[in-house]
Amino acid sequence: MSEPTVLAADYFRSYSVVGLLAVVGVLFVAVAFGAGRLLRPVVPTPEKLLTYECGVDPVGEGWAHTQVRYYVYAFLYVIFAVDSIFLFPWATVFAAPGYGATTLVEMFIFLGFLAVGLLYAWKKGVLEWT
Repeated sequence: MSEPTVLAADYFRSYSVVGLLAVVGVLFVAVAFGAGRLLRPVVPTPEKLLTYECGVDPVGEGWAHTQVRYYVYAFLYVIFAVDSIFLFPWATVFAAPGYGATTLVEMFIFLGFLAVGLLYAWKKGVLEWT
C-alpha cells in the first residue's frame, strides 16, 4: 500500500467514528422518545386539555399586548454580552508577541461597529426608560 492510501484510510476512519457516534446518538434519542410514548399514561380529560397558567385558570382572551421596548433592552443586552465575550480572548492574545498592532486595529473596528449601533439606539430614543 502506498503512503497516500494509508493516510486516506486513517482520515476516513476518523470520520467513520464520528458517523457511528452520530448514529448511536440518534438511536438513543429515538429509543428514549419511543419508550416514553409507550410507558406514559394517555387519559385526556377536559381539565388536562385546558391551558395551564401557573396553576390559575386562564381568564380573558389569549392575546396580550407587550411593550416592544423590553425586547429592545434584551437585544441590547445580548449585543453587549457578545461584545464582552469577544473582549476577553482579545485581551489574552493582545499580550502575545506579534499580535499587538493587528489585534488592536481589529478590536477598534469591532468596537466601532458596536458604538455605531449604540449611537443609533440612543438617537432613536431606545435607551430612555419612559
